[in-house]
Amino acid sequence: MHILFGQTFPAIFIKRLNRFAGLVDLDGRQVKVHIPTSGRLEELLVKGAAVRLKPGNSPGRRTEFSLLLVRMQNTWVSVDAQLANRLVGKALKNNELLPFGDCRFVRSEPAFAGGRFDFLLAESSRDVYVEVKSVTLVEGETGLFPDAPTERGRRHLEKLAALAQKGCRCAVIFVAQREDAKYFAPYGLRDPAFALALQQAQAGGVEVYAYRCLITAEQATLAERLPVLI
Repeated sequence: MHILFGQTFPAIFIKRLNRFAGLVDLDGRQVKVHIPTSGRLEELLVKGAAVRLKPGNSPGRRTEFSLLLVRMQNTWVSVDAQLANRLVGKALKNNELLPFGDCRFVRSEPAFAGGRFDFLLAESSRDVYVEVKSVTLVEGETGLFPDAPTERGRRHLEKLAALAQKGCRCAVIFVAQREDAKYFAPYGLRDPAFALALQQAQAGGVEVYAYRCLITAEQATLAERLPVLI
């Protein structure tokens, strides 16, 4: 399962201006770009890093480009927080994700009290709720999430666990948006509450999966499952 990026442009990262904006050098001119994630990305968004930009065409945009990829050593890393959802959603709709091969896709963004999950599937007469998390941080060979405390992510896990106790099938999928991850683990040093919530959710019946992506300057491919270390 892959997604093509379309036309992108090479640039050099200069600095981050705020959570969702950065400054790059594009053909000798400084350009403000949109950063499509709220993650810290401290190890990625460093001065001088090679990046790829995607032109934006949404009405009302304040920036001409979005920052799509960052080069770290020999690895392209996607910093688009929505890429994981797009890849998993496409795989689920096409019945190409093995843990959910017997499920029927119902809809995206099903509501629950206090928020939304990413996907709702149906397995026979049972609802299946799936939440997807984007992973950009790798230390050693381990993809880690989150790279900053996430109360919203913890609430998702707690609600999934509650639904699992009521008989629903529930799962969380972590997608490493880079190819150098060989394992996945919650980053307890950055967010111990999330790590504990994930451990408790799994013990309560929530399925936990992780995958890595193969990223090039042209496309992203959802690749093999990773061992989950909890």
